[in-house]
Amino acid sequence: MILDVFSRYVVGWMVAPRESAALAERLIAATCAIQGIEPDQLTLHADRGSSMRSKPVALLLADLGVVKTLKYCPAFPDRFGSLEDARAFGQVFFPWYNDAHHHSALGYLTPAMVHYGIADGVRAQRTIVLAAAYAAHPERFVRGVPQPAPLPTAVWINPPVIGRAVPEAAGTAHVTAADLRDHSLPIPIQLTEAVQ
Repeated sequence: MILDVFSRYVVGWMVAPRESAALAERLIAATCAIQGIEPDQLTLHADRGSSMRSKPVALLLADLGVVKTLKYCPAFPDRFGSLEDARAFGQVFFPWYNDAHHHSALGYLTPAMVHYGIADGVRAQRTIVLAAAYAAHPERFVRGVPQPAPLPTAVWINPPVIGRAVPEAAGTAHVTAADLRDHSLPIPIQLTEAVQ
């Protein structure tokens, strides 16, 4: 799985019988081509094998709410019966996660709304709806006019230590909303070919 860390959007994923450099290269190349990623534009963070069992990746996905979302998805099985079952699940799960799941860390927007730059418009519409609700029933809002939940302004893979002289140490990625402008893609890439 390739995840846009800022928007939590799954831009590419693959289910294969085993990990391999060749499969990873295909997934990365195809995802970059579809997303319009130019050379030297992308920072890719990955562990060094045994990806889903590694503590750094597991913690990152937990911090981003992906593991929890997958774990608490009612349709997620304890085990998949076959490789084809896992692929079929991914073909349903990832579109739901990207386009229908309203993520708490994204101000209850979907990853797609943030990834494709429509979050500000959605938040503006929510502001109008909330103001109308307040005008119609101010007694329901003891704290005044409600506001949409805020969007994150930055996402850190390795957050800096408060008071540290150099905030971006080696191995640290800092992604801001400005880094995500002008991305437009209708669907994420899904590579599901089996390699013999």
